Amino acid sequence: MDGIKTINELPKTSATTIKKFKKLGINNYFDLINYFPFRYENYSIISKIGLLQEGEIVTITGKIIDKKNQIIRSRLSLQIFLLADETGQIEINFYNQPYLLNLFKKDQIVSVAGKIERYGRKLSLKPQEFEIGESKIHTGRIIPIYPEKNGLSSKIIREKIYYALNYPPDEFLPQEIIKYNQLLDEINAYKQIHFPSSKTQLLKAKERLSFDELFLIQLSSSLVKENWKKEVVSKKFIFNKEIDNKLKSFIDNLPFKLTNDQKKVWNEIFNDLKKSSPMNRLLQGDVGSGKTVVAALACYFSFLNGYQSLFMAPTEILAQQHYQTLTKLFANTDVKIGLITSNIKETNYKNQKPNIADIIIGTHALISKKNNYQNVGLVIIDEQHRFGVKQRAELKNKGLNPHLLTMTATPIPRTVALTLYGELDFSTITQMPKGRLEIKTFFIKKSKRDDCYQWIKKQIKENKAQVFIVCPLIEESNAETMKSVKAAKKEYENLQKIFSEFKLGLLHGKMKTKEKEQIMSDFKDHKFDILVTTPVVEVGVDIPGATIILIEAAERFGLAQLHQLRGRVGRNNKQSYCFLFSENENKNIIDRLNLFAKIKNGSQLALEDLKLRGPGDIYGTKQHGIIELKIANLNDYQLIKKVKKAVEYFIINKKIDDYKNLKQRLKNYEIEKITND
Repeated sequence: MDGIKTINELPKTSATTIKKFKKLGINNYFDLINYFPFRYENYSIISKIGLLQEGEIVTITGKIIDKKNQIIRSRLSLQIFLLADETGQIEINFYNQPYLLNLFKKDQIVSVAGKIERYGRKLSLKPQEFEIGESKIHTGRIIPIYPEKNGLSSKIIREKIYYALNYPPDEFLPQEIIKYNQLLDEINAYKQIHFPSSKTQLLKAKERLSFDELFLIQLSSSLVKENWKKEVVSKKFIFNKEIDNKLKSFIDNLPFKLTNDQKKVWNEIFNDLKKSSPMNRLLQGDVGSGKTVVAALACYFSFLNGYQSLFMAPTEILAQQHYQTLTKLFANTDVKIGLITSNIKETNYKNQKPNIADIIIGTHALISKKNNYQNVGLVIIDEQHRFGVKQRAELKNKGLNPHLLTMTATPIPRTVALTLYGELDFSTITQMPKGRLEIKTFFIKKSKRDDCYQWIKKQIKENKAQVFIVCPLIEESNAETMKSVKAAKKEYENLQKIFSEFKLGLLHGKMKTKEKEQIMSDFKDHKFDILVTTPVVEVGVDIPGATIILIEAAERFGLAQLHQLRGRVGRNNKQSYCFLFSENENKNIIDRLNLFAKIKNGSQLALEDLKLRGPGDIYGTKQHGIIELKIANLNDYQLIKKVKKAVEYFIINKKIDDYKNLKQRLKNYEIEKITND
């Protein structure tokens, strides 16, 4: 595969430029040609100077017959070049680029692309791109415009990609898949995506490369799933009349009735647990929809079979919360609950030994080397969509191959789940428990901010309401785009003046674990009325008394993240409220926030967010194990269907070992590469 030439092999490229490419994760030619344009400029109309007309966007080629530098005023200069061909001559005017006077020599042939403008009776060309000579990389064609990061210009990126395309990767898709789906060959697709000969060819190139990306993701997931089916659980679950009676009794004695969705999902999990191959299921449900109760049922089934369950949470706050929830749920049973985190000592929890408990709750400390388990039949992971191959290998090294259940409150559209999490079976809870009131959500105009504060004061006084105020940052930023953002510390000081008659607390991610826990505990115990916080409260914090959440700079959050934040309230039978504040008066932003206020369903919001932002922006690539798509669009349902069919064909009819190039490509999409190890 020629595409594996390293970036260091690029000719006429400075060490500084190579360093800048490496900072973008571009280490070889293949990485380079997979750095895709985000838009294009059409300079494909090539015109003779004598035929130019005002308003045209064209490329002209000619000889420099004169040049001069004109100082207009302090810090503003004009570099004027007179370009001529056999039909006439035209001025090309550059601003504040004096280096061009040395670069462009008299009698030199140059190509320049830009817009023709009229100044008085004369036409001139406002240049956008140029190149010396008649080669057409930057002019005379549809040219790619790239994201300009780390000080790399589109021009530099374009030149290097143009060269790297001389060393294309080897075709990896089976020919029958290419022909059946009427796809371009891959080499041509790369050439056309960067330097398209027409809009039609550009669309075909995008289809082929999007197909490749989705195919590799789905095939990687399908191969994991196929291998998973061949594995055997280390602890086989049995089901008999006695276990059936105990499960029914546990469900009957719950302080509430299971919703129909909870029953359906429990049935799916229950059937998985009876199989000899390990369960690998993702359970998605809005905050407060009752996922933890379903997980508790799975833990109880494990207990009735004589096995332990590990319950992993992403934070210590959430681990403690699950400990408290499960302790209540299993209060009238023989189930022993333990807690392990890196900062919590066993003695804090009734001198109980977590390693011998039936359900052991904790953070990733659960699978550290010092914790050895002999009897684990089930592992539950909260808010980590992919339990990595590395972690599973660690459990296998301990002689364990348990059932796995992953839970998330992040709204995930079904297309995303089936495409990006194909190795997981997917279950959804959409119903909310009876008695839960819909959270009333409002976008608050700048002019109504003070009115909203007064209303909140009244709610605290008359209804003993507790309030979350969420800010995106901890410290003020000097960056221009961040000036309007209310940083948590500064906002805390401001709010102490506004709500001077009430008690306020402050919570942010830089605090130590014990400090965070104490603040959350105090808030829960009504020791203060308002908690000013960063999005550290996004996942799993449960304060039943909180009925109001105010989100500052709401435009900085995606719809899915706003939905998770909104889920911090409405966790009792009282009416709850969510207020969205923004200093930004851009119409698109206001429309988006008003859309959020209207839509209460998480899945619907996730679909809207997917259209607006894309999966990486919605979920956060690092936090949630979402693979970052480079070119494919998860709203392209027709292409996703095509790819799914192609993957199914490959799994049934082909052997991966027969396709060396495909096997090599898959390495970039192996599940462990996109997990939180």
